[in-house]
Amino acid sequence: MPNHLVSIGLVTWNSAAHLPGCLGALARQEYTNFELIVVDNDSADDSLELVLRHYPNAKVIRNNVNTGFCHAHNQAIRASKGIYYMPLNPDVFLMPDFLLQMTRAIELDKTVGQVSGKLYRISDVAEVGNSRILDSVGMFFTPNQRHFDRGAGEMDVGQYDRLEYIFGVSGAAAFYRRAALEDVSIDGEFFDENFFAYREDADISWRMQLMGWKALYTPRARAYHVRSLRGDARRMDVDKNINMHSVKNRFLMRIKNQTWKNGIRFFLPVFWRDLMVAGYVVLFEHSSLPAFLLLLRTCPETLRKRQAVMNKRRVSDYYIGQWFNWKAAAFDLEENK
Repeated sequence: MPNHLVSIGLVTWNSAAHLPGCLGALARQEYTNFELIVVDNDSADDSLELVLRHYPNAKVIRNNVNTGFCHAHNQAIRASKGIYYMPLNPDVFLMPDFLLQMTRAIELDKTVGQVSGKLYRISDVAEVGNSRILDSVGMFFTPNQRHFDRGAGEMDVGQYDRLEYIFGVSGAAAFYRRAALEDVSIDGEFFDENFFAYREDADISWRMQLMGWKALYTPRARAYHVRSLRGDARRMDVDKNINMHSVKNRFLMRIKNQTWKNGIRFFLPVFWRDLMVAGYVVLFEHSSLPAFLLLLRTCPETLRKRQAVMNKRRVSDYYIGQWFNWKAAAFDLEENK
């Protein structure tokens, strides 16, 4: 049985509603060699009090403003000591063997930098253990550079019961090898702080793939996620700041990570998608117009980060390009055969 220290990072921002269930599930883990680092982004509720009530020995970092998901997790990673790091959303509830199964999975292959378990979608904590609707079994990219949660919204009938190599993992309950995080970091940033929040899991998954770190999916690690933002949600029903950052980060991620050859290969589907996004924002979603200003403002820094990423790239254009499919790509782990 593996016994390496796992660091769990929990970022709170008015998260009191789900914290008791999340922390309670953490306390029931069979794998007990973990530390908890909590970064509070200026919560107005009793999030911190709840954390300290359940985990008085947790490392706590208090921010005076909401610094965003990316900056807060970077703080947690720097404060962590484990050889594995798991960013855990407060609205995720782990099954008792989750940490054990994730640790077993990542130790199957030393080139694996990130692992996804099987996340089920719920709307309320009362559904934990009962829902069969999948939320995420990993992440995939399409040729027009959109990314989706694999299996999202599907009924679990055993179609994702094999260990598989995938493109990336959902940030709701990801599991990272510390060495991989260090390898893909740029100027001390593991998650790109220009993103603030949203799409940061896709960005770091792409960087890991470029640098030769694989992603693995294990069906044996199960968790339940109260999904506040679903893939089928109408944009008009989504918070305007989420939409704005989502638009900005779509372009930031591609400027930083797309290779020239694959940029040419997928030019047409990407161009039409970009045209649709930009046109929709200009005509209907004026609240997202600041995304383009922020994009221009951060472009010089993003280009510098791109150079750092490309200098460390270890895989071919063909290898990366094979992951961009209209149907989710996955490859069997040898253990299944």
